[in-house]
Parts: sequence; C-alpha cells; structure tokens
Amino acid sequence: MATTWDADEAKLSRSSCGRIVRAGSRLVKPAGSTGPRARRRLGPGPAIPFGLQIGPVLLVLTWVVGSALGWIDPRILSAPWTVVEAFVRLIEQGRLQDNFVTSATRALLGLSIGLLIGTILAVIAGLSRIGEALIDGPVQIKRAIPTLALIPLLILWFGIGESMKVTTIALAVIVPIYIHTHNALRSIDSRYVELAETLRMSQKDFILQVVLPGALPGFLLGLRFAVTLCWVSLVVVEQINATSGLGYMIDLARNYGQTDVILVGLVVYVLLGLVSDGLVRLLERRTLSWRRTLAN
Repeated sequence: MATTWDADEAKLSRSSCGRIVRAGSRLVKPAGSTGPRARRRLGPGPAIPFGLQIGPVLLVLTWVVGSALGWIDPRILSAPWTVVEAFVRLIEQGRLQDNFVTSATRALLGLSIGLLIGTILAVIAGLSRIGEALIDGPVQIKRAIPTLALIPLLILWFGIGESMKVTTIALAVIVPIYIHTHNALRSIDSRYVELAETLRMSQKDFILQVVLPGALPGFLLGLRFAVTLCWVSLVVVEQINATSGLGYMIDLARNYGQTDVILVGLVVYVLLGLVSDGLVRLLERRTLSWRRTLAN
C-alpha cells in the first residue's frame, strides 16, 4: 500500500530542476534565491518642476556673484544692477518700447511669410515627384548658402529699407520649415496612404486628415529652429543702416561704449527667444499629447 503524506504538513512540489516551490500554504524560497528583481527604469525619469529655468537662473546668479565680488570688470560686463538701472531709464525715455515694437513687427512679418512659403513648398515637394524635382534642389542650394551672406545682394535688390530686412528674415525661416516638414511628410507610414486610397478619399481630405497631421511633429520641430533663426537674422539686419529697432539701439550704444545699454538689448533678445521657444514647446505638448515618447 502506498504511503500518503499529510497534505497540510508536507505538500511539496518540485520544479523540473529540483527546487522546492511550495510547502503547505507557505511559499518556500529556494536556497540562494534573492526574490523578484525590481524593474529598472531606463528613461530620463519624471520631469523636474521649472527644470528649463534652472540653467538660466544659475547663469544669472554667477553673473551677480562675479560682479559683487569684483571678479568681473564692469568695463567688460556691466553689473546686473547697472543693467536694471539702464533698463528703467530706457523705459522712462520711451526708447525701449519704440525699438521693441519695430523689431517685433519685423520679426513677426518675416516669420509669417517664411512659415507660409516654407510649408507650401514642403507640401508640394512632399506629395509630388515633379514638385520635388523643381523645389528640393533650389532649397538645398539656399540651405548651403548662409542667409547673412545674401545681405549684400538683397541690399542691391531691395535697398536698405524694410523690404530687405523682412526678406532676410523670411529666407532664414523658410529652410528649417521646409526641411523638417518635407522629411516628416516623406516619413508618413504608407499604410495610411493605402487606407486613404481604399476609402477613396479626395485629395483635399487626404491632405487635411492624413498629410498635415502626419507632418505636424516635423513642422513643430522646424518651427523651433525657425523662431531662433528669426531672432538671429533680426539682430543682424537691424545693425545695417537701420534707424530703429533693438539692433539699432545696440549698435548705437556700441559707438558710445554703453555696455549697460548693450546688455539691456541682449537681455530683451534672450527673453524674446526663451518666450517664443516656450510657446512652441507648449503648442507641441498640446497638439501632440497623444504621443507616448521618452520625454513623457
């Protein structure tokens, strides 16, 4: 007669390799077992509150400490409190507001024209082989030529007025918008195109419902580069025979050795760049909230 074991005292089961897995109602850990390993996180981790502002704040603190301790020569770099005094003085005189409005108008006008032209060219080249053959080559040539190198030619064509300045900014904006939007268009999954053909979508619906949403991540990336190049181009064109604008104010201060006024203009440019980039980031998070990426 076979011997039976008491199930409550010695109900044992062995794995194929001979390790005891369970005894009664209690789990028995094999000798040398360390238990289940915790999953290791490989991503960047949770977002840091106000993380993007930490770098600029540390830079300003370094400037403040260096000026207070006399490590920074005020003839080379004015102290922060001197810059604040110059900032207040320029506002009281009305010079900063007038120059800011002029610069903002030029930048927004050039940015708008460049965005419109760059997007249209990217859509045409992305959806048509003939369009790509006609458009992509000239854009790549323009990409190889720095926009600032075209300024002498643009002065001959448009003079030194507003047309030259706005055209320079627009030419700087077109390239990043075209490059990134065109690349995003060509990267759209072909299965979506096949689905649109199966559903017999019209060309208009295909562009609005498939092409533009698929190209949106690339367009927003190009927009970040475009905004940066917009301000860079603005700084340069406003120092070429200009009579108004932040660049003109900076160039005039250079002639008189006013370091504090120069820094006021630079700080305004920095704020404009950070705010505009932050707005694009916010737009990107809102419009692309459906994506699951490493960042989130």
